[in-house]
Amino acid sequence: MFSGEKKWSRQPGMTEVCVTSGLLQAEIVKGMLETNGIPVLLEYESLGPVMGLTVDGLGQVRVLVRDEHAELARSLLEEPADAPDESSASADAGSG
Repeated sequence: MFSGEKKWSRQPGMTEVCVTSGLLQAEIVKGMLETNGIPVLLEYESLGPVMGLTVDGLGQVRVLVRDEHAELARSLLEEPADAPDESSASADAGSG
């Protein structure tokens, strides 16, 4: 799902940071990145969402960010979503 190298886009100055297998998953990724201050552009074939197709690449959605945000976006996408932060883990350890 995540791409580690620069993927060229039809949009100048934009880098592909991941490819999802549907618009819903792409919107979740977009929301997470935008919450962290990274503007996102979704690129996809218009027939996929309209017809609900997910075969032969039609359902793929490319998540694009500005070149200067690509490294940060990839690092955010690689973080485990449900990992507890250290402050709550240390507070739990002391309350037993």
